[in-house]
Amino acid sequence: MTPFGHKLREIRADRNLTLKEMAKGLGVSSAYLSSVEHGHRGQPSRRFVHRVCQYLNIIWDDAEELEELAIRSDPKVSVNTAGLTPKATYLANCLAEKITDLSDEQIEAMMRIINVDFNNGSDRNKTTE
Repeated sequence: MTPFGHKLREIRADRNLTLKEMAKGLGVSSAYLSSVEHGHRGQPSRRFVHRVCQYLNIIWDDAEELEELAIRSDPKVSVNTAGLTPKATYLANCLAEKITDLSDEQIEAMMRIINVDFNNGSDRNKTTE
């Protein structure tokens, strides 16, 4: 499941919407919405995220959070380490190899190291205006 799919499913459940109801409201099939929620589709488009926000009447910070989660929801990530140090390339390859064996606690520890917050869908290094 992708971060966007997880959040979308959470919102749908909180609002007591069935998959079928929400899919109809978004103008997509239930199968498509299910595949988005489960991470079987690629990264959702900005247009789809916008439609979700309109349908669910999500605005401001919550809409920004969904957009950020959509950006971070590509289930087939590739990392270009060209021009980086050999250690960076080695790390990227080790992470790709080992990520399926990491526990949630280990992943959370790594996320703290790189200063990102999954629960807020944000990079803690970003400055707000």
